[in-house]
Amino acid sequence: MRPRSFVLRSGRMSAAQKRSYRALYSRWCIPFGNGALDFEKIFGNRNPVTAEIGFGMGESTALAASENPGVNYVGVEVYKAGIGKLLWEIDRRGLANIRIIEHDAAEVVEHMIGAASLDAFHIFFPDPWPKKRHHKRRLLALPFTGLLAAGLKSGGYISFATDWEDYAVWALGELSRTAGLVNPYGEGFAPRPAWRPETKFERKGIAKGRQIRELYFIRS
Repeated sequence: MRPRSFVLRSGRMSAAQKRSYRALYSRWCIPFGNGALDFEKIFGNRNPVTAEIGFGMGESTALAASENPGVNYVGVEVYKAGIGKLLWEIDRRGLANIRIIEHDAAEVVEHMIGAASLDAFHIFFPDPWPKKRHHKRRLLALPFTGLLAAGLKSGGYISFATDWEDYAVWALGELSRTAGLVNPYGEGFAPRPAWRPETKFERKGIAKGRQIRELYFIRS
């Protein structure tokens, strides 16, 4: 069994987050299950679908969905405070192109993402697990990267960002060794995509003097 790439922390939920979680969960959240999701049925259209793994508090996810109404977003997260905040944002902005799955991302990708069903995976600032003994918990590692590749349509992409250099180098190696993925930037990192909203974790990393590194791989 793959070690979990997260540790559940008992973060406090605000009153607004609790209200949104209770009132909106059944409308915008998809229960975990065994079986590939039918995105056309879920969203009621055939628009491209992007899965964002670990959306944190959801501000950048809500902004991306607001700025790209022709794209559907599936956010995967385990932290209730973040889910409550994103539900609040969905309601406040009147968004209809986001769904949320509250579950371990590795199991969601393995059991709920059908072959060649997604246009993109976004993975921004996941837990870097900096200690060597914890590297086995890093999300961007084989064989999980193979599951990501299998879930992408031809021409679909994986976009990854981190402020930990060691994790960036690690992820570059793992994705480079994943069958079916191609790095259009040769053997190196990618420039920051203009469409990627700045995240809370990104601002924290920059404030600490860390360099942001990006990866971009395409399904061949």
